[in-house]
Amino acid sequence: MQLSLVVTVIGRERPGLVDCLASLVTVHGGNWLESRMSRLGGQFAGILRVQVPAENEAVLVRSLKELERDGLTVVVHSERPKPEELVGPMVFLEIVGQDRPGIVHQVSHALASHAVNVEQLDTECGSAAMSGETLFKVRAKLNIPESCNLVALRQELEKIAEDLIVDLTFKELPVEPVKVSSPGSAQGQTA
Repeated sequence: MQLSLVVTVIGRERPGLVDCLASLVTVHGGNWLESRMSRLGGQFAGILRVQVPAENEAVLVRSLKELERDGLTVVVHSERPKPEELVGPMVFLEIVGQDRPGIVHQVSHALASHAVNVEQLDTECGSAAMSGETLFKVRAKLNIPESCNLVALRQELEKIAEDLIVDLTFKELPVEPVKVSSPGSAQGQTA
C-alpha cells in the first residue's frame, strides 16, 4: 500500500537542499509527486507531497527529521484518510495594485465568509515598470462551494478592489478531466 506524505521544510538557504530531500525520498522507495519551494528572505521554504510504500513511511520520516541537525525545521503529515473531494467550480483570482498592509487579510476574509477553499495562493511584491512604485500581486486558485453565491462573492471582491484601488481578475476555470490510469501505469516521476 502506498501512503502520501506532505512535508514542509524551512531553513537557511544553501546549495543542495532539494537534492538532499530528493535523495532521501528515492532511497526509501518514494515518489516525488508535487512541490512548491522558494527562497524567501534568505530562508529556503518548501512544501512537497511524496508517495511512499507504507512499510517505508517510518524510516523516511526519521530520515527527514534528521535534517533538523543541519538547521532545517521539518514537519511531516501523513495523508491517511482521503480528503473529501470538492465538487464546486474552480476560479482564478488575481489582484494587482499598489502595496499596502491588509490586502491579503481583506481578500482572505471575504473568501472565508463565503466558505471558499483556497487551493493555491501566490503573492509577491515588485516594482511597477513605469513608476517604480511597489506593486503587490495576488494569484489564487479557488474552489467555490455549491452553497456560495458566486455573483455576491464577485461583487464583494470588486468592492474590495475598488476601495484598495487595485485591478481584479476573477474568472471561472475550465473543468479539468479526471485522469484514469490503467493498471501498471506510472502515476508520477520518481525523484
